Amino acid sequence: MSEALEEELARRWRAAWQGPAGGFEDCCTPDVSYEDPIALVPLEGLDALERYAKSLRSAFPDIRVEAAGESIGSGNLGCLTWRALGTHRGELAGLPASNRFVVLQGVHYVELDDGRVRRARGFFDVYEGAVQLGLLPAHGSFGEKALLMLRGFGYRSPST
Repeated sequence: MSEALEEELARRWRAAWQGPAGGFEDCCTPDVSYEDPIALVPLEGLDALERYAKSLRSAFPDIRVEAAGESIGSGNLGCLTWRALGTHRGELAGLPASNRFVVLQGVHYVELDDGRVRRARGFFDVYEGAVQLGLLPAHGSFGEKALLMLRGFGYRSPST
């Protein structure tokens, strides 16, 4: 895959997550398979992926998805970088709106078929997202140390 095609695919992929509905048809095969840390089960097909993206757009109506670095690819494999920004204004997976602004960076590793995404697996820091939503304590805070102790990891001083 050429560099120009990689960037064009990455641009179309990011645009599909922002909406409007139907954007995944421009960058995915009809039988696309999708996974990420908050999708409860692997998603199969354009309709399932679009429903999932719609739920995210509903929870974050002002969502922006932008490049977070250079996307790369070789043959039928690629890595598409992104940064998603938006305000949590709607329910997401049973979590009521927090009205907090969230910024997450991530990547999607993709398998391609004729230049379109056939399989995608997304990775991002779920803990950091939960911190930004006010659900978990920040890294290095007393609250995080208390959680670690409760989970049986014991206290760790900053110098260790």
